[in-house]
Amino acid sequence: MAWPWLLPFGLFFVASVAQAAVVEHTFNVGNLSISQLCQPARIITAVNGRLPGPTVEAREGDTVVVHLVNESPYNMTIHWHGVFQRGSPWADGPAMVTQCPVQPGANYTYRFNVTDQEGTLWWHAHISFLRATVYGALVIRPRGGAGAYPFSPKPHREDTVILGEWWNANVYDLQQQVFLTGDTTRMPPADAYTINGKPGDLYNCSAANQTYKFPVRSNETYLLRIINAALNTPMFFKVANHTFTVVGADAAYTTPYETDVVVIAPGQTVDALMVAGAAVGRYYMAASPYDSAIPQGPPFSMTNGTAIVEYAGSAGEEKPQLPPRTEYNDTDTAFRFLSNLTALVLPGKPTVPLSVDTRMFVTVGLGNGDCQPKQTLCNTTGTRSRIFSASMNNASFLLPDAVSMLQAHYYGDAASAGVYTRDFPDWPPVIFDYTADASDNDTLKYTTKSTKVRTLRYNETVEMVLQNTRLIGKESHPMHLHGFNFFVLAQGFGNYDEAAAAPRFNLVNPQERNTVAVPTGGWAVIRFVANNPGMWFMHCHFDAHLDLGLAMVFEVQDGPTAETSVPPPPLDLPQC
Repeated sequence: MAWPWLLPFGLFFVASVAQAAVVEHTFNVGNLSISQLCQPARIITAVNGRLPGPTVEAREGDTVVVHLVNESPYNMTIHWHGVFQRGSPWADGPAMVTQCPVQPGANYTYRFNVTDQEGTLWWHAHISFLRATVYGALVIRPRGGAGAYPFSPKPHREDTVILGEWWNANVYDLQQQVFLTGDTTRMPPADAYTINGKPGDLYNCSAANQTYKFPVRSNETYLLRIINAALNTPMFFKVANHTFTVVGADAAYTTPYETDVVVIAPGQTVDALMVAGAAVGRYYMAASPYDSAIPQGPPFSMTNGTAIVEYAGSAGEEKPQLPPRTEYNDTDTAFRFLSNLTALVLPGKPTVPLSVDTRMFVTVGLGNGDCQPKQTLCNTTGTRSRIFSASMNNASFLLPDAVSMLQAHYYGDAASAGVYTRDFPDWPPVIFDYTADASDNDTLKYTTKSTKVRTLRYNETVEMVLQNTRLIGKESHPMHLHGFNFFVLAQGFGNYDEAAAAPRFNLVNPQERNTVAVPTGGWAVIRFVANNPGMWFMHCHFDAHLDLGLAMVFEVQDGPTAETSVPPPPLDLPQC
């Protein structure tokens, strides 16, 4: 029998445990001196003197508060990749879309909750190429802890595995060269691929402390939270003599999927169980590039970033076994993995909407355009030679430079005039054979710069066909939508044919993602509900393509209540 005087305390304790917590961090963005690949120490931009930056850990329903203190020489913003930001659109982070950048010496506090989200997300700089070194994990666990995971076996331990790219040169300077000249060939391939910031020991002159190690015990189960933070490179991920069971992607649970390789595009995350069932020893964990471009795109590093899985009881000196390499252009393996994932349908979780209000057909790819006034080193010969330009439905996106798009939206039509226009097209201006070699002609290639948005009513259901083009080359573009998850109903190759594709739509348990890798020379169909008012960026997560204009913005109108409307901007919102 419980003592009567203990009951109020017990009830208070239970109520306190059930309440959401506030998770608070300070991100000091500044200079970090680091040496990799036997190069002289150089200065990179990093958070809290770490590469990667700190992991933010929360439980579903918690409030996250991050104080950004910009001690770097560059303007800075942080994007919380995959967080819905319902009620907190000012915290989303893309420069000039939801905020002006935080200038050197200034600060800004990001405040948002993670209600109805569980799994692996991440954060990164959303300005210039600075996210090459300004990134980290955002882990959201269920309120009931690991025991509440809807999969089995339950992991003995969880490990974050962040894949990245490393340049010996200053990435900000590289980005400036690319932009000012309009010449994407000025961006050299990465000098190395990294796992948790370290390249591994397969690179020439890699020091002993530049290989990340994952200690394991025989027969224990590990939940690997895999994040592709690379600027421009999709990855194949393997561990020698081990297999995976995928249980989540982009912080949405999946039906368990068995595989010996994980395919992950920039921006995406994958949660995978790995049982340490191999013989006691040491095994390479390897990340290698997937080159999706046809014909082959810009040069890339044909190397492996590695870490070591080390069993308890091993001598610690054996040469690790390397997993078989997946061919760099193995589109069949990439498509098989990316198209076979399905959602784990759970009670109370969103399901795919069956009715559609707005249908869009959007081409994505590279073309040509003219030099812009700010590209001061572009076209110095005085001729009108074209430069690379990327577009969606032939509209090549240009960020505003005087006020953020969300500020212009919040303050009304008068404020938005001159900042953006509401004429992003639902269809491409010309219907053509999108993926055939014959589509390579000057008329179709040419695009102009604009800042166009597609305005949506609150709660409008949108179905979008994303169609890759062959204007310059076929390529798998990882398309990321801020503010929402979407359902991937179908994917395929060639030109989208609604009559053939619609009967194959998965309307029962389609995978739910925030970033979809549109197949090379193919298409993907996504569907989402616009239940989040604000200005939401949609763009390719290859940073080189984002700079070229492969982006657009959804303007979602307010709902009928204060809770379904954009709130006033925070007092410390940076000004341009």
